[in-house]
Amino acid sequence: MNCEVCQLKELEVEHFEIREVLRCILHTILFHRALGLVRPKDVDLELFEITYVQCGDVELERKIDEKIDQFIDRVEKYPNKKNQICLSFYEVKNKQATWFTNKVERLYWEQWYINLNVMQHPKTPSGKSHHSKLIVDPGVEARGARRAALEASLRDVLFQIIKFVNEKKDHVPSIPNLEGISFPYEITISSSSDSAFGMEMFKRMLQTGHPTMLS
Repeated sequence: MNCEVCQLKELEVEHFEIREVLRCILHTILFHRALGLVRPKDVDLELFEITYVQCGDVELERKIDEKIDQFIDRVEKYPNKKNQICLSFYEVKNKQATWFTNKVERLYWEQWYINLNVMQHPKTPSGKSHHSKLIVDPGVEARGARRAALEASLRDVLFQIIKFVNEKKDHVPSIPNLEGISFPYEITISSSSDSAFGMEMFKRMLQTGHPTMLS
């Protein structure tokens, strides 16, 4: 069975919105791929009128925040680039070791691509002109409208996640005999100009195009 891929709707965000948006999306995906008993925790976003659910696992929260920090560092290092996070779920399969290969092989069965376009704003003009007349900043109203549009788009992404999870079930492997609340996963980060990342993802898809189900 092929590795299922979900390209989530691209979101246009400002720098200060990155953390909340990524937390919301990543935790939502991982909650719907949780194993066994979890302790659901409702989280209200501070910037948007949206509530999402976390698994209530401290270690999972730490790993997600660590990856978000890396993502923000990359955005600051490479501004004016569209940035992407890939959340991949995989099976761990042991195979006979040789001189050139490892004993453990990862078989990717699901990948989620989170696409963010981080806006870069020019310097804010001063509040007065050379005639000393107060200027009404038209950007305030525009940013309010943009925030509302982003909130609607973020809701669309959450519905997209739920729809995908409900419709795509046949490829999900049987529950592994592993500790933890989630299937094995990894989070990778790239920007639109990172050709090496794209090639790595392509090679990974070739290597794991037909992952087998664990019995």
